[in-house]
Amino acid sequence: MPELRTAHTADLDDGTRAAVRALLDGSFGAVSEDTYQNVLGGVHALLVEDGALIGHASVVQRRMLHGGQALRTGYIEGVAVRADRRRRGHGATLMSALERLVRAGYQLGALGASDDGARLYVSRGWQQWRGPIAALTPDGIRG
Repeated sequence: MPELRTAHTADLDDGTRAAVRALLDGSFGAVSEDTYQNVLGGVHALLVEDGALIGHASVVQRRMLHGGQALRTGYIEGVAVRADRRRRGHGATLMSALERLVRAGYQLGALGASDDGARLYVSRGWQQWRGPIAALTPDGIRG
């Protein structure tokens, strides 16, 4: 039975950070350094089985602008389960841990999802945003 633990990025040792990066690379192909950096700086949910990381997700704070307000947003990043452990409820376990943090600590929860991953989130009550979206980058606002 996998063990779930949560930890802030500051409390992850080098081996755990390397395992997170390897899991993300294995799940999504070689992720860019920018993509990897996005999962850091918040709270991580980690699923460990027989000493190996089999699942990861994190929640990091972002600001989202809506209706003239800057909302403190718990943004879910880096949700991944090792390929040989998928379809066993591990994604739901990871999300349960982080959804509790989002509900209690943020004004809004948000995430980006692949078509395949979106099924998990919709089944958990997440709603698809149908409005415009943009990001503030060093080069300005990008839609």
